[in-house]
Amino acid sequence: MIDTTKTNEKATKKLNKSGAELLIDSLKKQQVEMIFGYPGGAVLPLYDAFYDCDIPHILTRHEQGAIHAAEGYARVTGKPGVVVVTSGPGATNVLTGIADAMSDSIPLVIFTGQVHTPGIGKDAFQEADMIGLTIPITKYNYQVRDVRDLPKIVNEAFHIANTGRKGPVVVDIPKDMGITQTDTVRPDTIDLPGYQPTYSPNPLQLEKLMQALSARSKPLILAGAGVNHARATAELLEFAERYQIPVVNTLLGLGSFPQNHDLFLGMGGMHGSYAANMALTDCDLLINFGSRFDDRLASAPKDFATKATIAHIDIDPAEIGKIIETQIPIVADINETLTQLLQMELPVHPDTSHWYKLNMTRKNRHPFNFDRTKKAEIKPQRVIELIGEITQGEALVSTDVGQHQMWTAQFYPFQFDHQIITSGGLGTMGFGFPAAVGAQLAFPDKTVVAVVGDGGFQMTNQELAILNDYQINVKTVIINNGSLGMVRQWQEKFHGERYSHSIFTSQPDFVKLSEAYGVKGVRLTNPETLEKDLRKAFVHPGPIVIDVHVAKDELVLPMVPSGKPNHQMEGVE
Repeated sequence: MIDTTKTNEKATKKLNKSGAELLIDSLKKQQVEMIFGYPGGAVLPLYDAFYDCDIPHILTRHEQGAIHAAEGYARVTGKPGVVVVTSGPGATNVLTGIADAMSDSIPLVIFTGQVHTPGIGKDAFQEADMIGLTIPITKYNYQVRDVRDLPKIVNEAFHIANTGRKGPVVVDIPKDMGITQTDTVRPDTIDLPGYQPTYSPNPLQLEKLMQALSARSKPLILAGAGVNHARATAELLEFAERYQIPVVNTLLGLGSFPQNHDLFLGMGGMHGSYAANMALTDCDLLINFGSRFDDRLASAPKDFATKATIAHIDIDPAEIGKIIETQIPIVADINETLTQLLQMELPVHPDTSHWYKLNMTRKNRHPFNFDRTKKAEIKPQRVIELIGEITQGEALVSTDVGQHQMWTAQFYPFQFDHQIITSGGLGTMGFGFPAAVGAQLAFPDKTVVAVVGDGGFQMTNQELAILNDYQINVKTVIINNGSLGMVRQWQEKFHGERYSHSIFTSQPDFVKLSEAYGVKGVRLTNPETLEKDLRKAFVHPGPIVIDVHVAKDELVLPMVPSGKPNHQMEGVE
């Protein structure tokens, strides 16, 4: 008689799947294109399954690099970035990126390792309470307690991250959940009665908006990141042109409206254009598509657009009326809202010709500018202008945070949605370079430029190590002024020029640092040959780090001092 026990056991094992295998199946179902991560003890079962997985895994050199790269991927594609990190310090190292994504409505799904289920809450080695830590900075979070729930949890996590107002979702996976096998799983259908984002606008509110538009002579559109997230740039252009409404962008809204268009007035807010901030001050109808009215745009809320009826269109009801009192609230998807508005007829077409001429006059008289007469040093604004010319305004541009970020916003000619990759709400130093890595991996055939400061670049430059590993052709431009430029600017203007710990007494040789990682580096110091040198650097066929030594005391102007109304700008020529 033949003993079939072992045969039957093997057959049963083939039918069973571990939590790690279920995770991979779920990621494939979500059509995940790549995973950013860093292994460790608690996620070894997951990484063992990744060994045979055909989803590419990008091994960054720090967990912060992994999550910022995932953000860069998500910001340019609109798809959720996926991160896998281990428990304890591995998980806590991604908290900054999670908070960053939450501030800017970026879809991420982060899988954090956790200690074995019996050890949770007992201060086990490398344990961190990721549920407690991430509640304030995620749309939602999960901890897997039954391996049979894993596919359902993953499906829900991706749905929540990428619908409504997008954002990060954390899935905490105890180590034993990756090992445990099961032959049954819960249905992974989406059933979330408490989570039902509103996509279609209220028709009565649309009527109110159109009536207000017909009765006003100074209408203005404020286009925020919500326009880009909704892929509504074509609809916005048609709406603005139909009614000849000028358009102001927020920082994260850049690219939602062509910068070379007559109706474009520039970026508004603290370092916005004169035309944009004066239009925000003088308009009698402000139509806000997808901006949070944050404090960098509306530093003095009580004095913001005081002459205007406010219409606010946002998919997140919590944002409407939170900062600026709103007379026409519309909770809806912006693409859907604009589509329906374009199907409506305006009762009366008001005469906005005077308003148009006024805004064009302001725009032409007070453009973003800088002192072009000083030839002894490289002006950072000119560097950004040249990058725009070299790339013909078609690059995906990532930045860190600070002066270079604002100069990039002011002087790079953004033309399309998801083009700017920058940390808006949280203002995260070290974001720019790894985010550019993620963007380049998403679009390997596009030009990706990382404009970074010498301070921020030192926080995450270890990711240079992976450029050649994965053929990542990022052009990194360091705007090197030897200081924490924006900190220094505020110390100059508001702290009596007391430069407390904002000026670097020493720095690495960024060219040698790049070469140590096998990446070409060049240093640019001659203002007379700047254009030629920069063009030569950009035609280099692989990744390159371009260390540009710029004027050390250059300020970002104009500037609305914190707490002042938008029309009280300093530094307007």
